[in-house]
Amino acid sequence: MMDANGPRTAPRNIVRSWLAAALTAVVTLGGIVATPHTASAAAQAPVELGTAANFAVLAGTTVTSTGSTLVTGDLGVSPGSAVTGFPPGIVTGAVHAADADAAQAQTDLTTAYNDAAGRTPATTVPTQLGGTTLTPGVYTSAAGTFQITGNLTLDAQGDPNAVFVFQTASTLVTASASTVTLTGGAQACNVFWQVGSSATLGTDSGLAGNILALTSITVTTGVTVNGSVLARNGAVTLDTDTVTRASCQGPSCGSTTTTLTSSCVSGQSGPITFTATVRSSGATLPTGPVTFLTDGSNLGTAQLDADGHATLTVANLSEGPHRIVATFPGTAQLDPSFSPVLIQRAGPTGLCLIGGCP
Repeated sequence: MMDANGPRTAPRNIVRSWLAAALTAVVTLGGIVATPHTASAAAQAPVELGTAANFAVLAGTTVTSTGSTLVTGDLGVSPGSAVTGFPPGIVTGAVHAADADAAQAQTDLTTAYNDAAGRTPATTVPTQLGGTTLTPGVYTSAAGTFQITGNLTLDAQGDPNAVFVFQTASTLVTASASTVTLTGGAQACNVFWQVGSSATLGTDSGLAGNILALTSITVTTGVTVNGSVLARNGAVTLDTDTVTRASCQGPSCGSTTTTLTSSCVSGQSGPITFTATVRSSGATLPTGPVTFLTDGSNLGTAQLDADGHATLTVANLSEGPHRIVATFPGTAQLDPSFSPVLIQRAGPTGLCLIGGCP
């Protein structure tokens, strides 16, 4: 700078502003250097899902599954009534097909969808979210669609109540093997994808958050969703996927793992006893109930003992193979968990199948 007395040095705060602007605008041959995008919005409240929050899967016309899909949470459809593929798919919650609960959930989903679509102010970011890190706020794209190729990181910056809202006028499409990573205390329950038409999740990909789609949601083979897939007017299509309804957790003393075994052994003929074992990663002992599910239906509930075991004896399984899962709902200090699927075969009287058990 120059004035009548010669050169003048710019104030330090101005220099810092110039440097920050210049660093942000650095461009490489592959695009802008990766820096976290920060939304201009003030802290957002969560999008209230109402009774739709109970559902891991909700559709308007049909829910269709192929293969061994596992849905943790309720599954519903309204005003349509068709649910196919369960079994062999498993639903750990209730199935609501064209009943009052599903209808109310759709009403609440419409309210939540409109809320998410109307959130302001929104920060415009590129259509391609892969390879970026975003902080809490509301995001939209000029093209009206979002894609994820590679990894998207959502950084709550130490705030477990931080909210992320993504608004798309048309589609959400994720590539095969793409992922969404939550860091800085971010929780999937506070991530919302408002989709103006339909969403498609690529094979073997992972998504965090709740999809609120106007039309349909296609979840291709091997996808893991930490959240919910909620379609207002169309179908939800699944294929050997894992969809786990997200719930906001307070401070936790540790994660848990649940395993499941059967008393059924070759040569035995009698009632079958299932034993679930729940372990925590810390010093807190798991307590409370464990629910046993067969082919998506409730088989029974048993309490954990002092050693972390819960047992359930069943003498009325129908003949043939059954897919058994044990679920631990968690406590105020411990996270929930569920066991891998155990294939149990029963004989014509519902007892252990001689020579045919795993």
